[in-house]
Amino acid sequence: MSQWIGAILLLGGSVVCLFAAIGVLRLPDFFMRMHAATKAGVAGSGLVLLGVAVFDGSAATWTKAVLAVVFLLVTTPVAGHLIGRAGYVSGVALWRGTSEDALDGVLPRAGVDDEASTSISGDDANARAP
Repeated sequence: MSQWIGAILLLGGSVVCLFAAIGVLRLPDFFMRMHAATKAGVAGSGLVLLGVAVFDGSAATWTKAVLAVVFLLVTTPVAGHLIGRAGYVSGVALWRGTSEDALDGVLPRAGVDDEASTSISGDDANARAP
């Protein structure tokens, strides 16, 4: 019975990771691709880790798998939030189908807000050029 449960968990995790990979390739903008990578990646990796723990069955493997899943659940949403915020503040373009920018006026946005966008004049641009 544990082999069936482990196989279902491994297969489910693999399918979720496949959907995440397809989402990263097919979704139209940075923020949607980031969502697919973080949310589905955590679920897919967590299911694969739990499937491996079910297959092995030892207490050491279960401890490592549970700790890894907890680590993924704690760190990945925070990292995704910080990457999304950095993308927004740096001026990454929103998808043209976006109807509302909920962060407009809350966070500065490079190239959009007057305070956040700075123009580089001739001498400064030459000094900063690689």
